[in-house]
Order: sequence, then C-alpha cells, then structure tokens
Amino acid sequence: MEQTHSLLLNEEACSQLREHQRAEFVLEWLRFLKKLLPATDRADVKKNQKRLVEQLTTVLTGSPGPPTRLLLAQCLALVYRVGDSLTSSLTVDRCNDIIRSKDDSPSFLPTRLAAVACLGVLYEQLGRLLINSFKESVANLLKATKSAEGRCEIMLCIEKILKGLGVSAMSCHRDIYKTARTCLTDRSMAVRCAAAKCLLELQREAVFLWSTELENVATLCFRAFEGSNYDVRVGISKLLGTLLASALEPRQAIAPRPGSKRNSLKEVMELLSSGFLRGGAGFLRASGDMLKGISSVSRDVRVGTTQTCVVFVSILGGTWLETHFSCLLSLLMEWVSHARATQYPADAVSCRCCASFILRATLGTLLGEKAQIAAAKEICQLISKQKRVVDAALHEGNLEARVRPADVAASQHVLVCALLELGSLLQDLSSTAAPLLLDTSIGMLDTVISVLLHPSASARLAAAWCLRCVAVGMPAQVAVLLDRCAERLNALKSCPEAVEGYSAAIAALLGAVQLCPLGISHSKGKVCMRFTALTAAAVQLFGVIFPHLGIQQKYVHCHHIDSLQKAAFVYRCYITVAEQYICCISCLRAQILEQFCEFVRQLKGARQQTVQIRVAAAFCCTLKCLASSRRELGSEEVQRPALSLLLGALEGSNPLLRCMAAEGLARLVQVRNDPNFTVSITLMSFDKLKTARDAITRTGHALALSAVYRYLSGISSPQYLSACVGVLFTLSQDSTSPEVQMWALHALSMVVDLAGPLYHSHLEASFTLVLRLLLSTPHTHVEVQQSLGRCLNALITSMGPDLQGEGAGVCAVRTSCLVGCAVMQDIQDCLVQAQAISCLQQLHMFAPRFVNLASLVPSLCINLCSSYLSLRRAVVACLRQLAQREAVEVSEHAVALVKELPRRDNTQLDVTIKEVGLEGALFSLLDRESDPRLCRDIQETLVHMMSSAAESNLADWLKLCKDVLSASADSAAAAAVETQQEEDGDRYDDSSAFHAKSESSGPFNNLRWSTRVFSMECVCRIIAQCENGDLAHFNMALAQEQRLHESADYVVLHLADLIRMAFMAATDHSDQLRLAGLQTLLVIIRKFSNVPEPEFPGHVILEQYQANVGAALRPAFHVDAPPNVTAKACQVCSAWIASGVISDLRDLRRVHQLLASSLAKVQVGRDVNSQLYNESTFTMETLAVLKAWAEVYITAVQGSRQRESPGSNLQQQSDEAGTADPAGAGLLKLVQTDLATLSRLWLAALQDHALLTLPSQYSSQLPSTGGSFYTAEMVEQARPHYYSAWATILHATALWLNSTGFIMVDEGPANLSRPVTPTSMGQSTSLSSVKSPEDVNTDRLHLILGISVEFLCSPHSGDQMENISSCLQALQALLEVPWTRSKVGSDQALRVELLSVLHRLIVTRESPSVQLAVLELVRQIVCAAQEHVKEKRHSAEVDDGAAEKETVPEFGEGRDTGGLVPGKSLVFGALELCLCTLLRKLPQLSPKLAGSPTGWGGQTCFLSNTDCRLVTSALAILSELPSICSPEGSVSVLPTVLYLLLGVLREAVKGSVGAESEQLVPGILQALRTVLTSPMSRAEKSRGAWTELLRCAMHTLLESWHSDKMEPGVDEVTTLTSLTIFLLYASAEVTTVEPLQTRCIQAFRDSLESKDPVVLSRSYQLLVSLFQGPAVVARPFILALGGRLVSQLEEVEKSRPQGPAELQAVQDAIRALEALVFAADETHRPQLVAVLLPILISLLLDENALASAPAASRSLHESALRDLMRIGPQHSAVFKALMASAPHMKARLEAAVKGNQESVNTKAQAPRVISKNTPSIQLKINFL
Repeated sequence: MEQTHSLLLNEEACSQLREHQRAEFVLEWLRFLKKLLPATDRADVKKNQKRLVEQLTTVLTGSPGPPTRLLLAQCLALVYRVGDSLTSSLTVDRCNDIIRSKDDSPSFLPTRLAAVACLGVLYEQLGRLLINSFKESVANLLKATKSAEGRCEIMLCIEKILKGLGVSAMSCHRDIYKTARTCLTDRSMAVRCAAAKCLLELQREAVFLWSTELENVATLCFRAFEGSNYDVRVGISKLLGTLLASALEPRQAIAPRPGSKRNSLKEVMELLSSGFLRGGAGFLRASGDMLKGISSVSRDVRVGTTQTCVVFVSILGGTWLETHFSCLLSLLMEWVSHARATQYPADAVSCRCCASFILRATLGTLLGEKAQIAAAKEICQLISKQKRVVDAALHEGNLEARVRPADVAASQHVLVCALLELGSLLQDLSSTAAPLLLDTSIGMLDTVISVLLHPSASARLAAAWCLRCVAVGMPAQVAVLLDRCAERLNALKSCPEAVEGYSAAIAALLGAVQLCPLGISHSKGKVCMRFTALTAAAVQLFGVIFPHLGIQQKYVHCHHIDSLQKAAFVYRCYITVAEQYICCISCLRAQILEQFCEFVRQLKGARQQTVQIRVAAAFCCTLKCLASSRRELGSEEVQRPALSLLLGALEGSNPLLRCMAAEGLARLVQVRNDPNFTVSITLMSFDKLKTARDAITRTGHALALSAVYRYLSGISSPQYLSACVGVLFTLSQDSTSPEVQMWALHALSMVVDLAGPLYHSHLEASFTLVLRLLLSTPHTHVEVQQSLGRCLNALITSMGPDLQGEGAGVCAVRTSCLVGCAVMQDIQDCLVQAQAISCLQQLHMFAPRFVNLASLVPSLCINLCSSYLSLRRAVVACLRQLAQREAVEVSEHAVALVKELPRRDNTQLDVTIKEVGLEGALFSLLDRESDPRLCRDIQETLVHMMSSAAESNLADWLKLCKDVLSASADSAAAAAVETQQEEDGDRYDDSSAFHAKSESSGPFNNLRWSTRVFSMECVCRIIAQCENGDLAHFNMALAQEQRLHESADYVVLHLADLIRMAFMAATDHSDQLRLAGLQTLLVIIRKFSNVPEPEFPGHVILEQYQANVGAALRPAFHVDAPPNVTAKACQVCSAWIASGVISDLRDLRRVHQLLASSLAKVQVGRDVNSQLYNESTFTMETLAVLKAWAEVYITAVQGSRQRESPGSNLQQQSDEAGTADPAGAGLLKLVQTDLATLSRLWLAALQDHALLTLPSQYSSQLPSTGGSFYTAEMVEQARPHYYSAWATILHATALWLNSTGFIMVDEGPANLSRPVTPTSMGQSTSLSSVKSPEDVNTDRLHLILGISVEFLCSPHSGDQMENISSCLQALQALLEVPWTRSKVGSDQALRVELLSVLHRLIVTRESPSVQLAVLELVRQIVCAAQEHVKEKRHSAEVDDGAAEKETVPEFGEGRDTGGLVPGKSLVFGALELCLCTLLRKLPQLSPKLAGSPTGWGGQTCFLSNTDCRLVTSALAILSELPSICSPEGSVSVLPTVLYLLLGVLREAVKGSVGAESEQLVPGILQALRTVLTSPMSRAEKSRGAWTELLRCAMHTLLESWHSDKMEPGVDEVTTLTSLTIFLLYASAEVTTVEPLQTRCIQAFRDSLESKDPVVLSRSYQLLVSLFQGPAVVARPFILALGGRLVSQLEEVEKSRPQGPAELQAVQDAIRALEALVFAADETHRPQLVAVLLPILISLLLDENALASAPAASRSLHESALRDLMRIGPQHSAVFKALMASAPHMKARLEAAVKGNQESVNTKAQAPRVISKNTPSIQLKINFL
C-alpha cells in the first residue's frame, strides 16, 4: 500500500482474499489511510473523496470488528477534515439511520456499533460544523441506550460529542446527565467506566454537576462504587474528585451561572465522610444496618472514596495541601476513629489502610521537603494530643479529665495511621529531617517513644515501626534509640505493656540495622542479647537478631507490615513444611498425603478452597525441594495420593488453585523423571479435553498440557507439539467461553516458549490465529486480549532475528506482528497496552529498521505518566532499549509529539517535555516513582541518552542537572554560588565566599534528595565522557579558540557551574547528597587541576575557586558529620592539596586545619561512650584520615625534592619569578608538625593490615582484642577499608623513614585510640620486651618489605596499578637510605626474593611506568649488593695486612668456581629480568625469536621514548653486574653482558629501532663504558679472560662495521664512538693487538673519506679524544691519520665551506690538528706548529672577498683569525720565523687583523645590548 501511494482501497485484491485475510487487509488499509491523509494535498483528497467515502461506508456496513471500527471512524473524520466537509452531514445521517434501525440480530450489532463510533469521532473532529444535527444525534443515541447492547460505546460516543462541541452542547447537558446517571450504576463494569468518562467530559461545561447536583452526583458515585472493579473505581474517583475540586475552587475559565453556588471545604469533606462512613446511603438505611449488626459500607466504596480523596487533593495541588493539611488530617483521623469504621477488626484495618494510602499519595508526592517537615510536625502534635487523651483516660485519679474507654480504643487507629505516615515521611526525608529531631519544642522522638506504653498492641507496633523508619533515614539515631529503649526496658520490666512495646522497638531498630550502611556498635548487639533472656519478648528479639529477618505472627497480622514480608513469612512456613516432609520415611509421606486428601474432601465451600490452596502450595514447595536435592518422592503408595491431590486441585473452581495444580504436576513430572509417567499425564489431559464441556475442567487441563514439560528442558517431541497446538487452537477459538479462550491462549504462549525452534513450523498459523482473534474479540473481554498479547510476545521471541528476512513469508509475519501491536495499542486496558509495547520492543531488538520510531515514541510518551505501574514499566523498559541505539531520535520525536498535542490535552509531563525535553520528563518521573525496578530502568535510560548526546548538547545537559539539583523547597539549597574576589582579609574566610541569591526554580519543583543525588552522578558521568572526547574539554585556551571558529561546546567553559553544583550538593542537609557533591568535587579537582589559566600565565584555572572548595569541605569536618562523609571529605582534601592548585600559604593553612581537626578526631578514639556507629566505621574514618595525610605528605616530599633538584622546572620558575614558592615550601613544614604522631599511626595501620592479610590457617595469630584500629568482631568489615588505604600509607611511611634515615628519635606519644598490640614495631613499654633501635628498624623494614612482597605476589592485584606503583616507590625510597641498602645487600636470600617478585611483575604488567619503576628498583638492589661486596673486599684487604693479595678471600657471586645457581643468585636473576625486558622490546636479539641462526635477523622494531628508557635502564643494570661478582663469576657473566650490549648497539646503528632512538645510543655507550672500566677487568685472576673476551667484542664490533657500512641508513658515528670508547677505556692489551688496531685505524681512515659533513665532524671530534688519550693509543692513530688530516685542511682553501655543517666539520678538523700538535713531544711540536699556522692563514680572506663571501666562509675566517691570535703568542718563535719567511702570509694576516680591528671599533661605538636569553648553562652529552 505504501508503494502505491493511493488513498483508495484495492478492491480487486481485497476480493481475492479469504475472509480473515480480508479483515486484516482492510485494517492495514485503514492504518495506511490514517497516516497518509494528514500529509496529502487537500485537492487530491477532494478528488478521491466521493469514492473514498463510499469505500469507507462499505466497510462500515460490513460488520467490522472493534479495532476496525475505531480506525474507520478516525479515517472518516480525517477525510472530512482534510477534504470537503460539506457532505459530512450525509454520513452523520447515515450513521443515525443505522443506529435507529430495528434490526436486533447479532450480525447487525457490529454495524450499529461502528456507526456509533463513527458518529463520536466525527463530532469530535469536526465540532461545530455539525451543530445543526447534534440534537438529533444525541437524542438518537440516548434512546438507543435503552437496549441491552452498545451502552458502553454510546457513552464513549457522547463523550466525544461533548469534547468536540464544547459549550455548544449545553442544551443537551441535562438529558445526557440523566442517561449517564443510569449507566453509572449499570451491571456492566465497562458501561460504568464509559459513563464516568462521559460525565467527566460533561462537567467541563455543565456547572450544575459541581454545584446544585453535587450531592446527588456524589451519592450516585458512591453507589457506583458498590461491587466495582479497579477500572471502575479509577474512573469514578477521577470524576468525583474533579467535581469536588471544581466545587471548592471553580475554574477561572468558566463564568458563574445562575443558580450555582460555591461549596466550602467543610461541605466537601462532609460529602467525602458520608461516602466513607455511610456509603452514600440515607440515614435510615445506615441506622438499620447498624441495628442488624452488619457493616453498611462495603470495602469497594471505601476504597473508591479513598481514591477520590487522592484525586481531589492532587487536582488542588501541593500549595493547597500545604495550607489545608490540618483539615485533611482531621478528616482522615475522624474516619479511622469513627464507630462505623471500627465496628469490626477487619473494617478497622481496612480504614487504616485507606487513610494511610491517602496520606502517602498526597504528602509523599505533592509536597517538597520543607512542606513535608511541616506536615511531620503537625502529625507529631496530633500523636502527642492522642497520647494525652489516653493518659488522661488511664489516670484514675483525674476524674474530671477521664475519657470513655471507647475513645481510648479509637485512639489506637489514629495513632497507627499517624505513626506510619510520620515514619514514612522521616524515612523519605532521610538526614534532611535531622533538624526536626533536634527541635525541643516538638519533642518528636519523646512523643513516639511514649506510644510504646500504649495499651493497644497495634499502636505499640506502629510506634516501633516509626522508630525503625527514623533509624533507616537517620542512621545516627539507631544507637541513641537503642540505648533509650534498653534503659527504659530495664527500668520497666515489670510492666507488660512496657516490655512488649520496648521489645518491639528494639526488634524494629535491630531490623533496620541491615539497611543502615554504617551499622551499630557490636556492643549494642550484646546488650540486646542480654535482654532476650530477661524479657517476655525473647522470641521476638531473637527473630530479628538472627538473621535480622524474623517476622513474628504478631507482625503478620498487623496491617502495617508490608505484603512482601507476609509473603516471605508464608513462604518460609511452606519451606519448613517441605523440609520436614522430605525427612519423613516413605510410609509417613503416604499417610500425610492421604490425610490431606481426606481432610480436603470433608470440607465444603470457601473453607475447602482455602485449605486446598494451602495444601497445594505446601506440596509444590515439597516437590521443588525434592527436585533441587535430586531425591525421589517415594513408592507408588506415595505417588497415588500425590497425583490425586493435584488432579483434584486441577479441576477446582479457584483459578489460583488450578495454577498451583499445574505447577505441582510439572514439579511431580520433574521429580519422577519417567517418560512413561509424563506421557500418561498428557494423555489423561487430552482425554479430559475431548470429553469435558465445563470451562473449569477445560482450563485446568489446557494449562496442564503446557506446564508438564516446563522443568524437563522444554518440548522435544514434534508429535506432542502438534497435538497440543491443535487442541489449544481449538480451545482458543471458543468465543462462547472467554475464560476458556484466555486459559488456552496463555497455555499456547507457554508452549511456544517451551518448544523453541521446534515451533517454527506452527508460527504462521499461530500469527494468523492471534491476529484474527485480536480483530474480532470485543473490548470487554480484556482477559482474552491480555492472553493474546502474551501469545504474540512469545511468537515474536520464537521468531527472533529471522524477522529481519526479506522473503514473502517473513514479510507477511512481520506485517502481522506490526498490525497486532497496533491493534493492542488502541485497546484501553493497561496490561494489553503494556504487552503491545513489549512486543514492539522485541521487534525493535530483532528487526529495528521495520519499527517506526515516529509512531512508537509518541505512544510511549503518552503513557509515561500512566496511573498503571505495569504500563509505566513497559514504557520505560522500551525507552531504555531505544536509547541505547537512537537516543537523539527518541528525544526529538518526544518533543515533536508535545508540540502537536492540543492545548487542552497537555499534562504536567507535556509541559516538562516542552521545557527540558524527554530527559527532564524522565527526571520528574524518577522523582515520583518508588518502584526499584522502574527507577533503575529510568536511570539507565537517562545514562544511555547522556552517553549519546551529552557531549554534543553539553550546555543543555549541565543545565538540566543544575535545575534538578536546585529544585528544592529550601531556598538555600537552590542558591546561586558566587565568589567574592576581594582584597581585604575577608577573602580568606570560607563563609564570605558565598551568598545565597534567589533563583527561579525552573521546570522542577521540590524534587527528592535521591533524584538530586542521581543528577550529581550524571554530572560525574558527563565529565568522564568528555575525558574520552576532544582535548579542548580540558584546555581553556584551546576551547576558547575553537569556539570562535565553530559552534562547539566544551566542559571547561562550564567549570563555574560545575563548582557551583558541587558546592550546593556538598553543603546540603542530606548526607547522601553531600557524599555525591564531595565525589563530584573530587572529580573536578582531578580533571581540572592542571588546566592552565590563559589570561594569567603560570596559574591554573582552579585557583580562583580556592575559597569555594574550602567552604564546600568545611561542613564535612563538623564534629557531628557522619564518618562516611568525613572520610570522603578527607579524600577530597588530600586531592586538593596534592593537586598543587593552592598558591597561597594562608589558603593552604585553612585546608590543613581541616585535616588537622580530622586527625584530632581520630585520636579521640572509638572507645568513647557516644559511639553511634559500627566499629568498622571508626576503621573507615581513621584509615581515610591517615590515607589523606599520607597523600599530602607524599606530595610535600615530592614537591620538596623537585624544588631542590638542580635544573628542575619548579626551581627555574621560582628563580625567574624571584620567589621561593611559599605554599609548596610551607606544606612540608605544616605536615612535619604532626609527623611524629602520623608516623606511629601509619606504622600501626600497616601492622594491622599485615595481620589481616595473613592466610586463614594463621588466623590464630591475630590478636584476640583486635588491632590498633579494628576490633576482633569486625575483622571482615575492616578488611576492605585497610585494602583501600594501605598502599598510600606504605609509601608515606617509607618516605618518612627515608627522611629520618632510620635514626630513632623521641617522637612523643601518638595518642592511639587503644594500646598498640604487643607486636607494634618494638614500641612496647614493657621492660622485658624493649628492643634496641637496630631491632626496631629491622622490624619496620621487614614490615614494609613483607607487605609489599605479599601484595606484588598476589594474583588478585591485576587491576591495582596505583597500589603497585605505591609499593615500588616505597621500596625505592627505602633503598635510598644507606642503612637499608646495607641490610638488603647483606641478605642474599632477601635480594633474590625481591628480584624474583620484580621479575614476575615486569612480565605480568604492561604499564611502562611500572616497568621503569621495577628496573630502577633492580638497579638499587644491585647497587646495594655492590656496596656490600666493596665493603667486604675492603675489610678483607685491611684485615689481611701485609699478607699476599692472593690469600685474600674472593667476594661476590661465583666465588672460586664462577658458577651462578639459578634461584639463589642475584646476578642470574638480574640477567633473566634484563633479558626479558630487552627481548620484549627487541626480539631480534634472540636467534629463535628473530628467525635467524645468528640472532641478527628480524624486522624493524620501532621503539618509543619510554621503550628506549626501558632498554637503557636494563643495559645500565647489566653493565653493573660484573662488579658484584667474583673474578671467576665476572668471567662467566661477561659474555652475556657483551652480547646483549653489542646486540642492542647494532640494532641502534642499523636504525631498526625507530625514529625516537636518539636517546637510546647514549645509554648504550654509557653502559659499554661502565663494563670496560669495571674493576674486574683489572683483577689479576680475571684480567686475562677479560682481555680475551673484550678483544672478541671489539672484533665483533669491527665485523659489524665492515658488514653494515654499505647498507643505507647505517649510523657510522655511533660505531666510531663505541670504538673510541673501547680504545680509551679498555686496557692497552685489548686494543693494541693486531689486527684490531689496524682495523680501527682503517675504520677512522674510511670515515675521513666520507662525503657527509656530519660524519666528518664527529670523526674529527673522536680523533681529538684519541689524540689526547694515552700515548700507546694515540701514537698509532697520529702516525696513520695525521697526514690525511693535514691534506684535508689544505684543500679547504680551494673548497671553502658553504653551509653550517661543512663549517663545523672544518672547525672540528682544526681542533683535531691542534690536539695532534699538543700531543707531540716538546721537541717535535714547533715543526707541527709550523704546519698548523699556514693552514690557519690560508683560511683567511682578503678585504674584498670577505665582503661578498657566504656566511659560512666569513665564520671560518673569523674562527681562523681567533685561533691564530691564540696560538701565535704561545709559539712566538715559530710564528715570527714563519712570518719572516713568507711575506705573503704576513700581509694576508695583517690585512685580516686590521679588518677585524675596524669591525671591533665600529661595534664599540654602537650601544651595547646584553642578551638575557642566552642560557647560562649549556648541556652537552659527552661519554668520553
């Protein structure tokens, strides 16, 4: 149809279809027409209008089904609205004729109903265009209501007529009202609902409904509540509530009419009271019922009146409720205390539930936090008043004030309702209500506790529940309340009411502990345990304490216990029965089942049903337990009564009983696990279905067929599936019994799920059946439609991804799915609509491109604020899925929907969507919802939408979060935060940094703290999301620049708003919001601390917010702040200080004072009497404080080291600015004042952690009383807190020990909260256990080493990179201390163990920083070993005295044999570690990895700067290894070291390590020099071997030079440099041997022939070093290369340098010749000077040539002249002789000197400018 683009129906194609296909075809055409007409040009519509109307009329008279009727009416109205409306009256007349028809046959009824539907939509859409015919139409419709069929449709039609005509239909209002009155009490529930909708529309214009007729309508509504269902009560309550609200506050849009009057609040409440207490009945009837002893008001009426009251208050709004809450509260308390409402216990409980529902639905949703606090005060006053009444009644001496016992009995109901609502309010307000408890004028806790002595058990339990809510909302009150209740219980243990009341309170408080994250002190539990043995409530207390879930019978019967708790109790009972049954022997099982069956048979009626349900439930639990434990039921004697019991229940009249029986059969089949038994059960059900005709038997066995295979891995038999499907198909089409249809369709959906892929052969037929039934099922058969929805959902799931196919069959099935979903969406039932949404969600998952979001999203948004939880769940679940893929499209469609809606249809949700989009609407919905599952789905939906669009719509999302955060009733919470940047002293006062300024509340009002907490979480998510985006998000200069060129937004531009939001949250009354605010502040500090301020170079952007951060932190350090808040604030404090943002010393002191106060709080300890929380919270807070101080100390020490290191950036910045960085320098001084205390606390915490990490087999070694900061009872709770803090504390402790050098000082008392355990690092004061300073230091060292090694060896530390880095840095700090190095160096086992751990770490961790730290630590360990070996050698030489050196014992690894034992050798371990590092970066070094037998093959491996650092670090370690070996050991190690060194060198020379390898070469050369200068190379025992090995190495190097020099890209300079290092630092025995010396000379000779000036320059530089070296090395090179050097310089006069590189080469050649001259003997030096001077003179230019010479040539002239002026005076005789013998040279020199003098004079006359930019220090790398 969409491809044809024709408005007309293809009648030819339609006529060729079957009947059911034709109905589907027509429906699809109508759906297409409805979508196409609004977008079609009006001329085209007019052109086809006549034929189109004829076709639609044909459909109208063709007995269309319910869905078709609705679409038909909408299309007819669209045709006339878009096209020509003049002929619409003809269609109206046709419809009226059909309605007036006398044909009452069932076949004509669909046509009549279609005419009614068309009439309603026509009037709704065309309105006053049909004003001339509306009277006739209305009269016709009203007359038709007298027939039995169609009253529901007629009422809905009249509703649409009223909506379309508005005030124009006033003349028919009375007639409509009279008819609707009758329909409102119709036997059909659907008719009642329709009549309520009609009257609701009528009251918009009919003023008399809420004025003169108000009382009559109210009485009518109360009558309509009788025997009603939920839908009827919802509709009528909405009608009556709206009328009452209009009567009290008439709408301004309606002018007052004659005869109307305005009702007072008292009159309205009297009407509600009459309905609640008398049911709307007259006085005589109500009095008669009371005399008969029966209740005159049904529960339906009271529930309906309750819903009416909620609607009434909701329409008037929160402001009205806040003003008139006292009146509402008085009304409700009057209801629950009235004699009519409390005549019977069940009625009393029902009335209390109604009153509690009203209070929850109004106070919990309409009022903000401030108004809720005021309401809580008023409720508390009511409780106090009622308690005084009871006290007066019980006080025998006060006769005047004594009250009747009936009043005392009535007061319990008032107290129960008031206490329950007060508890709910306090729990919702959470810590926001803390000031309310401190208000002494109210005495709230005293008032609630006083009710614990009430004579009524219900009142006492309600008071206990209220205290529980207080405990959950404000955990700090738990301990206080427990103490008070325990104290009163002990004092009044002789009073039964006191014992029960206070015991219940203690039980409730203990039950609340599991919901309080901070818990209570363990000692409180011990106190409560003592009371269990003293009081009559022992069972009650035990039931709560173990396992905090006990529910006593008294609680179960009390109405205020949640239904889930009741269900849990009943389920526990069933489980207990099942467990007892399982323990019975087989014969006893049979007897029990037979007795059950007999007992059921003896009972009759409702009692039989009740017992049968309980027995079936217990037996189902028994079978479930048997199946889970894989036990058998028993012999045939047991199975027979079991089957009889279940089959009897399967044919029971109660639907719940039949469901249980089907479940029991499934479990029985699972337990038997016998195919024959399963087949017998199914055959029995088949036989029953063939013969039975009653609905009960057919429904039960139909369900049994689908449930039998439920626990047998599904249906696997195609034959059984076909038979089952055939039977269920037949039953589902039995239109005479909707009940059978419903059960059969439900069973079919279960079969589809159980059959899986096996069902695919039945899919097409099933889709056809479901769609046909959807098109024909009347809308009154809601249960059938719900089952159809479940069946369609199961079919879509079974089809799965196959729905994406393009085949004809798949397309037909997919179309059926979409049509079915559209039909279900138009059905009014909420469950059917929820099923439709679920089906569309499944379709979107399997075939997303075939789901039209433009139609789906609007339907979701319309139902977003539905009053039905199931529908809201389905809507949000679908939105969550859509937001994962098309978040932006979803948001756009939602906004487009709201723009298109008529003005009168807009709800508050629509307004919210208009202002802040769908995202804001979801925030509003989140605030109103209490269902955990729905709230979670809303949050996930928002997170998905934020992930897709937050970065592109950054400003909108941040504004939305800010609006949500600011939407509090407290104006201070919605304040704008502004920074006062003043120069006076007030600048440093936190309180002066902010002031409140009123802001508009925005689109949100009075949001709950939980919603605002989520908004702060969203802010953190946005920042984290931006971190993965554009770099400009965290660069102010870049963001400002890019924003000038493109319309982009960046988070750094909103930093002020982020700080403002974090401050608002961190200073809120809610503890949860304070935590969220502090976390946001922490994120901001971490992400923006390094962002520079472009307007003020040298400063960061966060500096301007120093006072803001301080003000946000200060409340968290208040003495009354919860421990978790203080712990989080300490984390923020340390991050703030460590960030380096604080630039002013005074600001630094202010933040330091906060941490100092927390340290003082920690030192007070946990054993104080006012302990409010669990002992583990003390551990959490203490460790958080110590960790924060540790982070600050680490920052201070690192900053101090950076400033002290020469050439550091900080030092240069300070020097340039002329300051000493007072804030940074002062930080370490501030910390040092508390360092003595901190060090002991840190050591104590580390000792605790070490004990807690012991394996379980060593648990006996744990101190019986606990550790320094934890108790023995809280070991498990304390472990996570230690685990999160130990690494930082370890690092800080190591730095402190580094600063002291392990020198013991008198550190003073640490003021620990309790004495440190006897193993506390040698600090025990016992004389018998006093340790020496050496022992204490050793214990401390082993503590840190042990903790570090244990963690680094742990397999669970994969994701703790920060902790790994802290461990490594701590070990580095320790090894910087000489004492530590001596300890480690002297302990070979410890060194090897450390190396083994580090080797494992470098293999398993890819982090470059960790690998670099590991290599640095290995270097320190090797250095420690070096120092130890050196000390031993020195001591041995000293002790040996005059003895021969040969007798000195060998020290170092290898000893006399040179062998290195793996696992026990430090050198071998270091070799392994270095080899591992080198091979991971350069696999070419390994012959196997490189694929070459020589090891030199392999592909190019590009190394980064970090990789180069790793390689050079490994080489540096390798170069030091021979020095810690014995002479024999060094000989064993040297080949490996040289192989790796030369291998890396060759890769660097060949250029196969990438472009960033420049820093690699210096490290290689340095390592080579270290090896060549090793003392082992000169030791007598190893000198010969070393000489041979070094010769081999030199030979290898020369060979590589020879083989590689012809390849392109080879670095000749590096090879020459390495050869030079060999020549200079190796012994002469190595380098002077032939042919090595000759080949080296030849290498230099070849380099001098190079055409590359850079190579020439470096070659000359190396020759300078050689010429200046030892004579034995220099002489051969001078003799071989001197002549070539002279000849090259002589050629310069002919070919002068043209560029800087050539100039440098010539200058370096001159330096080499000069070095050769000065290396000669004194006797030969004048001859060489005579050679040098002419060369220099030849480089001079004459005056004419100098002026036009290139820059390089002029520079060479100047350089030669300077050299002549310097060398000439040194050898004046030679110089004079040369000048005399060569006049032309003299003239050339004199001209050059004269020209230079003139140039100097010219420059002297110019003003002298001194450059400040010339660096004073020039860095140069020289490895020679």
